[in-house]
Amino acid sequence: MTDRSVEDLLAVAERFVAARFPRAAIAIMAGSTSRGERTASSDIDLLLLGDDLFDDGASSEASTHDFDDEVFEVFAYTHRGFEEWAQRGIEQHRPVIVHMLLEGTIIRDDGRSEGLRAHWRPVIEAGPVLTEAESRFRRYVITDVLDDLRDATDVLERRVEASILFERTAELMLLDAGQWIATGKWLPRRLRALDATRAELLSAPLLADDLDIFAARIEEELERAGGRVQGGFVR
Repeated sequence: MTDRSVEDLLAVAERFVAARFPRAAIAIMAGSTSRGERTASSDIDLLLLGDDLFDDGASSEASTHDFDDEVFEVFAYTHRGFEEWAQRGIEQHRPVIVHMLLEGTIIRDDGRSEGLRAHWRPVIEAGPVLTEAESRFRRYVITDVLDDLRDATDVLERRVEASILFERTAELMLLDAGQWIATGKWLPRRLRALDATRAELLSAPLLADDLDIFAARIEEELERAGGRVQGGFVR
């Protein structure tokens, strides 16, 4: 990563699109680069749309490129491909490319980007829908792993199970509150944004390696979301 201003990076991104994806109709720079929050290893996330992007009939491509001392993570779609993948992200409660569309900085536009944003913005603002069936399944998984954590004596097994529990429980907390989920660093960030106190109660014993207290916190969040699911559950 180079030490460049956002304006310089926008110019680099424009040159990259012109050189590597000249037929892109819409190009949006997203992620930490767009927000001015780059870290030492940040790449440049680009969302590209265009019905003439691919010569082989493909509707989507995710690829990584080196260009002008920067690493570009490209998410490229035809308009139909974007619709399909965006809808898939909505159904999985993790609409990454829709967030890129709405929150990124437009660097190339054929006039359709605002219409796309107007279409998807109310979907994102409405939040995900957690059905009772999915809630029960998620609580069943958490119940099962929680019992495994409490029964385990192997240190590595306990830490792996605790990691799984944090991720699954954080997702349940977010979805139960009508909030989109995420992976990696964005999961704790969204959990803290939802409720900093609950996030701290859940994470503090995990960070302190006090897995008995951590298990108790998981139980509390499980009860808040509807309780344990075990006997009689049908998948």
